[in-house]
Amino acid sequence: MQHAGGSGWQITTDTSGPMMIALYVRDAAGLNGAGRPMLSHASPKVRSADHSHLTADVGGLGALKTEWEAWWEQLLKAHPHTSPELSPPDFEAFGNSPALQRVLQAHFGSALTWARERRSEYAELEAERVASGIDQLIGDMVDDRLMEVGRDSRDFTLTIIELPLDEQRAWYLEPDKMIMSHELMGQPELFRSYVQPVLEILV
Repeated sequence: MQHAGGSGWQITTDTSGPMMIALYVRDAAGLNGAGRPMLSHASPKVRSADHSHLTADVGGLGALKTEWEAWWEQLLKAHPHTSPELSPPDFEAFGNSPALQRVLQAHFGSALTWARERRSEYAELEAERVASGIDQLIGDMVDDRLMEVGRDSRDFTLTIIELPLDEQRAWYLEPDKMIMSHELMGQPELFRSYVQPVLEILV
């Protein structure tokens, strides 16, 4: 986790293990186009399988998609906390989402391993950013914006959630969150093109 801040403003950059698990489940179940915002596939690629046999008597893939989208929305709202609780083997918190509960039971072990590997890659990435000074980029962008407007910043917080996605881009979730591919900051010009317009709204 990294923080940039000044008088009245704070930007936090971090990743999310529960969201990584959710992305793994989404891709493993082939739920293309599920969730708002509609994020690209996870990277490295998660192999999808047919889940109709698992979900047939609890509403099928339509129910699974609806339940996954409700879970994703909860994860976004609750971040950085985990809600609902991921507690194997029964996943009791998902009792009202039987299709999703079954898919979690089937995939949780591999999803957890995959997410742990991505987390350790993210830790390495953060260390590299600090060493190269690229972690200062956001603070510099805010400073540039403040010079441009010639006043103090409005009070704001912005949370940037970095996830292992195969498309190098960002998604702004009003009023105070962004999701972005964890490799985007390594491409400063592209990173600026997504973050600058958000800072113009907030600063």
